[in-house]
Amino acid sequence: MAINLGYSAIEAGIGIASNSLALLSDALHNLGDAAGLALAWGAAWMAGQMPTDRHTFGWRRATQLSPLFNALILVAFTGALLWEALQRLQQPPEVPGMTVVLVAGIGIAVNLGTASLFHRDQHGDLNKRGAYLHLMADAAVSLAAVLAGLGIWQLGWNWLDPAMAVLVALVVGYASWRLLKSSFMQVMDAVPENLSKNEVASYLQSLPGVTAVHHLHIWSLGAEEIALTAH
Repeated sequence: MAINLGYSAIEAGIGIASNSLALLSDALHNLGDAAGLALAWGAAWMAGQMPTDRHTFGWRRATQLSPLFNALILVAFTGALLWEALQRLQQPPEVPGMTVVLVAGIGIAVNLGTASLFHRDQHGDLNKRGAYLHLMADAAVSLAAVLAGLGIWQLGWNWLDPAMAVLVALVVGYASWRLLKSSFMQVMDAVPENLSKNEVASYLQSLPGVTAVHHLHIWSLGAEEIALTAH
C-alpha cells in the first residue's frame, strides 16, 4: 500500500506537469491499487475474527464483499479513463515521450513486484484474486504508457497517448466485469462455479440409507469455505 501510494503521488504530479493522460491514468489505477489492497487486507482481518452468538458464521463474508468493491472501483476508474481518452483523441496535446517512458517503466516494476505477492494464492481465493487483478491491470496500464511514450518520443505521434489509454480501458474493463460478475454471484449465495449442484445431489442420493434428497443449498461462506445444507 505504501509503495503504491507513494508512486501514485509522484506519477500524478509528473503526469499533470507533462500533460500526459497515459501517466495520469496509470497513477489513477495505482491509487486504486492502494484502495484495493486496503479492502483485501481489511477483509482478510475480518474473516479471521471468531464467530459470536449474533454472527454465528463469523465475518467470513467480508472476503466476498472486498472483491465486489474492488471490481466496482476498477469499473468506475475505467469509465472515467475511457471518457477522457476519447475527448483527447480529437485534439492530442504535446507530451514529452521520454519522461513517459521512464516514469511508466518504474510503474511496471512496482506493480509486477506487488502482484507477485498474490500470484500463488489468487486461484483459490477471490479476495486475493481481486487484489492480484487490480495490480496486473496497473502493470498493463504502465506497459501501454511505455509503448505510447516510445512512439511519441521517436515518431512524434502524440495521438498514441490517448489511444493507449482507450486500449487499456477496454482491456481492464473486460477483466473488471468478469471479477464483478463472479464476486456478485458469490455475495448472492450462488453455487460456486467449480461445483455442480446436480452432481452433489446425485452423490448424496447414492449414499447408503438415503432415499431422497431435497432442499439442497450450496454457497460460499468465504474465500476458501463452502457450506451445504440439505434434507
